[in-house]
Amino acid sequence: MRKISKEELKQILEKHKIYITTSGKEGERADLSWANLSGADLSGANLKGADLEDVNLSWADLREANLSGVDLRGADLREADLSWADLKEAYLSRADLREAYLYRADLEEAYLRGADLRGANLEGAYLKGANLSGANLRGADLREANLSGVDLRGAYLEEADLREAD
Repeated sequence: MRKISKEELKQILEKHKIYITTSGKEGERADLSWANLSGADLSGANLKGADLEDVNLSWADLREANLSGVDLRGADLREADLSWADLKEAYLSRADLREAYLYRADLEEAYLRGADLRGANLEGAYLKGANLSGANLRGADLREANLSGVDLRGAYLEEADLREAD
């Protein structure tokens, strides 16, 4: 796990912002893989297309962050606040999302195969077409979640709250 200071993180995010706005012609794509960002404040950050494989974002504030298409394989997102985050087509296989707060998060077409979502709050989450095969959803709150077209083969749903889920 590599350490990244607040100043380094700020520089990486600035370069990534330029990368996004210039369609990759300038700046630099953010590579935060294997970084320890536990407790970081990334609320509203645009990390679209960044590499966050095996990153530690436990207890991080990622409210309203743009994480669409992000590689979060094996990421530690325990108790992270991902409310209203854009996780469309994010790759979250093997991610640890225990007790994560995903209220109203957009997880359309996200790949969560084998993810650990025990006790996660997915209330009102948009999961249309997501792959949750083999995911552990024990005790997860899926009230009012959109589950149309979701692959739940082999998912563990014991004690999950599915009231009013579509």
